[in-house]
Amino acid sequence: MSGDKKIAFFEKYLTLWVALCIAAGVLIGNVAGDSMSFLSNLEVYNVNIPIAILIWLMIYPMMLQIDFSSVKNVRKAPKGLIWTVFINWLIKPFTMAFFAWVFFDKLYAAYIQPELAGEYIAGAILLGVAPCTAMVFVWSYLTDGDPNYTLVQVSVNDLIILVAFVPLVGFLLGITNVTVPYDTLVASVVIFVVIPLVAGVLTNKGLVSKYGEEWFKSSFLPQFKPLSIIALLLTLILLFAFQGSNILNNPLIIVLIAIPLIIQTYFIFFLAWYGGRKLNIKYAICAPSSMIGASNFFELAVAVAIALFGLESPAALVTVVGVLVEVPVMLSLVALANKWKY
Repeated sequence: MSGDKKIAFFEKYLTLWVALCIAAGVLIGNVAGDSMSFLSNLEVYNVNIPIAILIWLMIYPMMLQIDFSSVKNVRKAPKGLIWTVFINWLIKPFTMAFFAWVFFDKLYAAYIQPELAGEYIAGAILLGVAPCTAMVFVWSYLTDGDPNYTLVQVSVNDLIILVAFVPLVGFLLGITNVTVPYDTLVASVVIFVVIPLVAGVLTNKGLVSKYGEEWFKSSFLPQFKPLSIIALLLTLILLFAFQGSNILNNPLIIVLIAIPLIIQTYFIFFLAWYGGRKLNIKYAICAPSSMIGASNFFELAVAVAIALFGLESPAALVTVVGVLVEVPVMLSLVALANKWKY
């Protein structure tokens, strides 16, 4: 890692916490049995209320960091932003769909029932269409990325999510023959992107104008970091409590899901990295750009998978496995970026 920079304790061992929560969730689900149905039935318009609250607590702290006024500064170096948008929205969703189709529909045909393969593919697609929003700030910091430009890249991606997520998910799920309930998909984006984004931006503007940017960044934001991680971990416990019997009956499924997700992550990183170098994008912009493309906004993917397919669905399981594999894989890419620094 660059210099003396270190990843925060909670984030550094996120994979361990995720693994422990998976074990705890499976155990709870196995012990509680049918009594878990009480929580799973707490729904409004197909959205599970406990999960919705937890996911909102995950996403809102991230949206507090977004500053759309910084977007105007991109004209000084537009190439890096254009490359980021190209990778995230014109390449990544389609390669994810391709790898998912190859593995779940073809290579895993002997292990996964054909009627379930579509949902596994759908979960992977939801990950692929949700570019990273929060953890990329950590990856950018660890690779000596330009923090202001990273903020611009993330802010623009969040704006694009508002208009591109629903049609792109609908298109890619359509070609996999998965029925898309567009009303639920749109409602999910409103609940899990639009509302927390507006709330985050208004909070940001209000507190910065009242107390100053330095107080907001050094005193206010750090208080919310643990909240986001804790909400994520509690969500995983609930998800795996509902998925417990499926996993115990087929423990190999976690490994099978992880393989195409890991391949996709490395593929997109190398594509973004070497493409950025060919375009003469400076390192401090190219490194975070490659990280954004490789990682996912898994909180959104988890939320939409649950809303579209249910708590106990293969699609929801894929998005959760995405959380499990992302941190160790991304830390390996941080090490590579620092080794290849130019």
